[in-house]
Amino acid sequence: MAETKPIEEMSYKEASQELERIIRSLESGDLELEESLEGYTRGVELLKSLRSRLAAAEQKVSVLMKDVDGTETLVAAAPADDSDALRL
Repeated sequence: MAETKPIEEMSYKEASQELERIIRSLESGDLELEESLEGYTRGVELLKSLRSRLAAAEQKVSVLMKDVDGTETLVAAAPADDSDALRL
């Protein structure tokens, strides 16, 4: 795999796009074993980061929700859909 940017320096969109590229390359079956393992490891790290960021965003939305009289009320957000989980 090519030189990669540190995950913590990537935007959500950049990390998501890199994860998509990794998944496509793994699914192609054209990689050597070492490249596949490296890609899989990077993909898992990206997925963890993306899920963490999404959970943090969901928490912020929950905190910002207020009821009609202006008192702060924590309203649990629906959990993120993880049906796109990395399954290899």
